[in-house]
Amino acid sequence: MPIRPVLKMGEPLLLTTAQTVSEFNTPELHALIVDLFDTMADSQGVGIAAPQIGVSLQVVVFGFAQNARYPDADAVPQTILINPIITPIGIELESGWEGCLSVPGLRGVVPRYTQIRYQGFDQFGTPIDRTVSGFHARVVQHECDHLFGVLYPQRITDMTQFGYTEVLFPKLKAEQDE
Repeated sequence: MPIRPVLKMGEPLLLTTAQTVSEFNTPELHALIVDLFDTMADSQGVGIAAPQIGVSLQVVVFGFAQNARYPDADAVPQTILINPIITPIGIELESGWEGCLSVPGLRGVVPRYTQIRYQGFDQFGTPIDRTVSGFHARVVQHECDHLFGVLYPQRITDMTQFGYTEVLFPKLKAEQDE
């Protein structure tokens, strides 16, 4: 299980735009995807982007049935998304708590579009085109932000709604420690 170190906020790579993937179905791309899923699972994440493990490519993976960090979230199908394009459907925003593997121990309230269309490709170059809402839409927007050098604290509009997970959600922290 190749677990990669997750870069933390402050690393310059996390603030740059990742390169588009030009070749699909390569051994290198498949290995990167395995590393992303293994690192995400080891960290109990719901998604992870290639720049978070030090690779400047527009590749994100996400999906889960249940997740300890977001116990009330609906399941999201396991997805590999490469060279994504996100199009908001409507202008409705919803604020919700987010955390990030690159910003450990903190959570903040972030406004996100409630419904989006995302397009891109899987690792074989097969097109993906989905319209989603709710937590699924939030996860996609969060992960794809990583491909363009944006971390969720940059999207927080009310800094009084940003702090340490153990302070804001002591019950959640206690359950994770069990």
